[in-house]
Amino acid sequence: MDSVQAWLREQAEAIGISLNEGQLEQFELYFRLLVEWNEKMNLTGITERAAVYEKHFYDSLTVSLASDLRGERALADIGSGAGFPSIPLKIAFPQLKITIVDALAKRIRFLEEVASSLKLDGVACIHGRAEDIARLPAHRDRYDVVTARAVARLAGLNELCLPFVRDGGLFVAMKGSDLSEEIEESRFSIKQLNGELQEVKRLELPIERSERHLVLIRKVRPTPQSYPRKAGVPLKMPLLGT
Repeated sequence: MDSVQAWLREQAEAIGISLNEGQLEQFELYFRLLVEWNEKMNLTGITERAAVYEKHFYDSLTVSLASDLRGERALADIGSGAGFPSIPLKIAFPQLKITIVDALAKRIRFLEEVASSLKLDGVACIHGRAEDIARLPAHRDRYDVVTARAVARLAGLNELCLPFVRDGGLFVAMKGSDLSEEIEESRFSIKQLNGELQEVKRLELPIERSERHLVLIRKVRPTPQSYPRKAGVPLKMPLLGT
């Protein structure tokens, strides 16, 4: 274990996550695969090792501050990109059942390779648009926790993600700084989709000190049948009210 791995273990411990040597080895292999595949396709603009550990791995683990991820819980990651936050969460909480939805087939191939190389069981990688997958009975109103990181503004993102959340479950949107306008803009869509804004947690990255927010939206009833609208519409014409 070198200094970067020791840093991740220390920071994870500070937020209540204990990482063993095997898990730290999985994070390191994930980093190597990320850099290797990034040369062939655009997965991330961040490739320096310490920065990946802080801005991708640690940042992903902060979702555990929003919801108890221990036990047999099902988590869906919408528009996962390079696997954040779902793959780091799966490493830290091996019993999680993870479903990753992404519209780009090349990213899905990368994520399948990561799951295979890291020997992660209980990871389903699904190629498709969230609007289409959310209408399938196997995924609609099914997940305890749904995550999305840097995908879109909340007013449109809610329609992509809340249909996946079970009644009583939680949607955790990972956001950067200054959210006040975006939160106000999203209130109508939250209500329309039978969600309830529960909390906005402000966080700070340990080294860079950049601001992060976790927006916690509780699902209070099943999603109305009219949502999500057809692919492309939620982000082009978000639910904004009048």
